[in-house]
Amino acid sequence: MRTLVIGLGNPILRDDSVGLRVVREVAAAIGEVDGLDLAEDYHGGLRLMESMIGYDRAVIIDAIQSGAPPGSLIRLGVDDRPTQRSASTHDVNLPTALALGRQAGANLPPTDQISILAVEADDVLSFGETLTPEVESAVPLATQAVLQMLGLEKECA
Repeated sequence: MRTLVIGLGNPILRDDSVGLRVVREVAAAIGEVDGLDLAEDYHGGLRLMESMIGYDRAVIIDAIQSGAPPGSLIRLGVDDRPTQRSASTHDVNLPTALALGRQAGANLPPTDQISILAVEADDVLSFGETLTPEVESAVPLATQAVLQMLGLEKECA
């Protein structure tokens, strides 16, 4: 089973970069694993859909602002509420992008094989390359959650 783990975010917008940070920590914890690709992206919508072509499963890590306490982890499906990058005023949302891709014949993971791990952000508007303290403290927990989702938690011990 080919799996893509993709961290989303903007590296210069404080907590919006949490997905990028988590995927880097996952990479550091497990190194290379056959059938598993780790990636970073700054876009959602159609580009996010295109990055999933050819995979059987995908795990997306992104920031969210849902009103939960900063640093909270929220597991979502494709059709649940959008995260920072899975919806955009400049592009189509993730469910629409996947539908368009499937209509065009793209080999995409089934919807039930696409998981989103959202980290509740505090500040996604200020320029800066550091996370707020609450979100920073959630990075190890989010990393462990991704490893559990992949069934690799024992490999990082």
